[in-house]
Amino acid sequence: MLAIKGGKIITVTKGVIEEGVILIKSGKIWNIGKNVKVPEEAKIIDAAGKVVIPGIIDAHCHIGICEENIGWAGEDGNEITDPVTPHLRVIDAIKANADEGGLRKALETGITTVQILPGSANVIGGLGAVIKTAPKENSEDMIVRNPSGLKIAFGENPKRVYGLEQKKMPQTRMAIAALLREWLTKGQNYIQQKAMAEKDNKPFKAPEKDLKLEAMKQVLKREIPLRAHAHRADDMITAIRIAEEFNVDLSLEHSTEGHRITNVLFEKKIPVVWGPCLIPRGKWEVRELSFETPKILWKKGIKFAIMSDGLGQAVSFLPINAMMAVKHGLSKEEAIKAITINPAEILGVSDKVGSLEPGKDADIVIMNGDPFDIMSKVEKVIINGNVELNRS
Repeated sequence: MLAIKGGKIITVTKGVIEEGVILIKSGKIWNIGKNVKVPEEAKIIDAAGKVVIPGIIDAHCHIGICEENIGWAGEDGNEITDPVTPHLRVIDAIKANADEGGLRKALETGITTVQILPGSANVIGGLGAVIKTAPKENSEDMIVRNPSGLKIAFGENPKRVYGLEQKKMPQTRMAIAALLREWLTKGQNYIQQKAMAEKDNKPFKAPEKDLKLEAMKQVLKREIPLRAHAHRADDMITAIRIAEEFNVDLSLEHSTEGHRITNVLFEKKIPVVWGPCLIPRGKWEVRELSFETPKILWKKGIKFAIMSDGLGQAVSFLPINAMMAVKHGLSKEEAIKAITINPAEILGVSDKVGSLEPGKDADIVIMNGDPFDIMSKVEKVIINGNVELNRS
């Protein structure tokens, strides 16, 4: 058993415990509180004067599949040969070992869980996965949820990659929406044909297994959501329109102009994964990029997480994005939710991670000061009860 003793524990969901104790057993939080008795056999981590928080969660990044500084050899995020590739799985491209700079940087930052998604070149990009950041020999041993969603993309990226550079569909926003509808409809037909063959007890009438349509089937059966890359308000509205047409779940990724459509987002209960903001406004659709947006979403009552969108070093900007949102009016309480429990809920893994509660995975970060002070340092990172980083 492992005991973290004496720190200021920010549980996120159950308040703050001054000079508290966390007991860890078999990789899980066994007990937590102010007056928890520490068993004699427990190994003790002295956290007196420290701040203890849940492991940080990045709800949208590309570490592990897009490596820095090695060019084409490390670029595995976008299959730019076909705008519709729902059958691609990021788990098949993740570099899981300690040599992968993005995973290493995430761990050093206190990020213990990430959702890795394909890039946004394709209208339908492929299946994402939620993993822990402690390096393993086999990426299967890192999985929290796989698949975690089907990445789709609206706006300038598919238009540029296919319309401008390859002179093929989609060249317009109309074509992006049409391709998505086409494949969702194909998925509906595929499900219906399989069901009819089963009902009639005539398996020979069932359609041949189609990997693209198997992925669409998971969305249509609401086993996983669409994760929709969309910056502009009109693209977000299109994503919502299509999700409603096919009765599927949806999260909006980036949502740069989310502040323009807060009434719609609130009314329809659409979760938002906002960011990143520490980037240049390199294209027209991000011209309204602003750290004011999280505050506006929060005040409207919209569930949102803050993302890094990072590969490599950029994943470490996640807590800085949260700090900047605080500087622009978001409360510290809501900011820490936006990088812990909110992404856990949006990713469908809040039963395991996102807060410090008995029964959840022992993913814990110990810092030497306020998480929103730029001078505070991550001293220890614990994942599944194992100390994966120790700087003290």
